[in-house]
Amino acid sequence: MKYDVIVIGSGPGGYVAAVRAAQLGFKTAVVERENLGGICLNWGCIPTKALLKSAQAYYYCKHSDAYGVEIDSEIKPDLSKMVARSRQVAQTMSKGVAMLMNKNKIDVIVGEAKLATASSILVNSNGEMATYEADHIILATGSSSKQIPNLRQDGKRIIGYREAMTLDRQPASMVVVGSGAIGSEFANFYQTIGTQVTLVEFLPAIVPNEDTEASSTLQRCFKKDGMKVMTNASVERVEFTDDGRCKVIIQGKKGEEIVEADVVLSSVGVEPNTKNIGLEEVGVTLERGKIVVDDFYRTNIKGVYAIGDIVHGQALAHVASREAVVCVEAIKGLTPRIVDYDNIPACTYTTPAIASCGITEAKAKEEGKNVRVGKFMYMASGKAAASGSRDGFVKVVIDADTDKILGCSMVGDNVTELIYQVVTARENNLTARQILEAVAPHPTMSEGVMEAIEAAYGEAIHG
Repeated sequence: MKYDVIVIGSGPGGYVAAVRAAQLGFKTAVVERENLGGICLNWGCIPTKALLKSAQAYYYCKHSDAYGVEIDSEIKPDLSKMVARSRQVAQTMSKGVAMLMNKNKIDVIVGEAKLATASSILVNSNGEMATYEADHIILATGSSSKQIPNLRQDGKRIIGYREAMTLDRQPASMVVVGSGAIGSEFANFYQTIGTQVTLVEFLPAIVPNEDTEASSTLQRCFKKDGMKVMTNASVERVEFTDDGRCKVIIQGKKGEEIVEADVVLSSVGVEPNTKNIGLEEVGVTLERGKIVVDDFYRTNIKGVYAIGDIVHGQALAHVASREAVVCVEAIKGLTPRIVDYDNIPACTYTTPAIASCGITEAKAKEEGKNVRVGKFMYMASGKAAASGSRDGFVKVVIDADTDKILGCSMVGDNVTELIYQVVTARENNLTARQILEAVAPHPTMSEGVMEAIEAAYGEAIHG
């Protein structure tokens, strides 16, 4: 069983690597211990977006009169049906990956794999061991929910993201610890369908990696929907009452506070899946828990590569996919463009959503750059008004000396669909003025980018 390329893991890094390798003529196999598509398709990106869409549909039904639609019957959420729909979406996407494997003649090996040598792996499939050889082995094992000592997950009362998307009943109350993309999205989902959510963030602002104005806008919207948001706060411990409820002891701005809830969701981050995959045995170098690689994802061991959440860079599906293409094309001897980690789009699929790329206004000023900042508020957008989604803005940060866009932050309806135009402009070194030369369709949310750039130059028509 000799291959040119074996990929361990079939998430958005692994399956993309396998497909690109097959396209380039390599005899390829992919090893997966669970479901094709990995965490993203089965337990992450895709099924969570299905849940959020169900919550949005429920919200629209509750507020249908604002759109001139009358609903006579009682409107209520059914979490079990929402979960069933989410799981069906995930299964459909996983089957799609299986079709890609078949189409590209990629062998799928089911089991748990680990490096045996620099050119072979050992796969445990239900207790049966088999060895496979390859000239090139790509590690794409992804990450899993981080466990912290004072918030040990038991899968029932203290849960992680997997349990959060498959609860068999809707909790009346929930404490969400951590307000990154995962925490904020689940907090938004459960609050929207009627669960009383308390969102706890250790840092001064929720979604702390985003622009401060974006963060404050989302926090204001969360509070308007009835969510309790606690920043500069930490969960010290969780105790359990006699009736099975959680007593969450939180150290906040006003001292210690106790919040009772049916369930606690730990969303304090993820950790790379680098244990028990043979790294130490083969001698692969790690640094702070992640595998050390070069610009083309080669490890210190010839023939062994690593991509995705287990290497440096943002732990995002689209990052892993791009790394996969670069890695495989380099193996083929091509000259792929290396990944620019300063131009990776970040998206949080809440309502309103957040999308960004590049650096924030605060970061640009901290670096001493001479900047122009332009902002276009959604309340001035005709499309936003027609959609009934007027919360948010588009903000651009422009280098006043070069006219290059240093960064862009967006909050509002559909912004996760809009950020790519700014990423593309930055990737190709377009100036802000060059973007203005293109005609934006009207009425659209995408006009916001044009309007924000106009505002940066004092030429705004609608703002």
